[in-house]
Amino acid sequence: MITIAIERVINELQIDELTKQLSDMRPREYWEQCLQEIAENKRVTVIAKIDDTIVGYGHLLMNSYYPYFAEHNIPEINDMGVVPDYRRRGIANLMMDELENTARQRGSRVGIGVGLYRDYGNAQRIYCKRGYVLDGRGIQYANQDVEPGSMVRVDDDLLLYLIKEL
Repeated sequence: MITIAIERVINELQIDELTKQLSDMRPREYWEQCLQEIAENKRVTVIAKIDDTIVGYGHLLMNSYYPYFAEHNIPEINDMGVVPDYRRRGIANLMMDELENTARQRGSRVGIGVGLYRDYGNAQRIYCKRGYVLDGRGIQYANQDVEPGSMVRVDDDLLLYLIKEL
């Protein structure tokens, strides 16, 4: 049986470890920005480990960049990632459990955004199974409403946002 440990990121040594083990997923500057936001209580970051290998990460933004969540004080689970060779083992669900428990300390709801193309298919299913429902505001591109008749690029900035009652 594989044991998966979920840890909160809190120091520079962990950033070194993240940079080394997940360099193909995110650059060091990304992790340094995360550490700064953790120190400012703007973000909680968790990592999943099997033995000493980091196999996933996820964040809870206390103040979402998505205007609707920000206006309604809804923290946002943001930028979840699991190393491809470790997917479909429940790692994302374990990290989400930790982040939802953290959000519960702040209020009764948590939000999440999900991409619309095939690469996000597994995430879309996981979020629905976990009780997330559409926020009813339609699709967003770079956190801006997509108006009928407009043209947008289908990339990682084209999202639907969902909310879960905790």
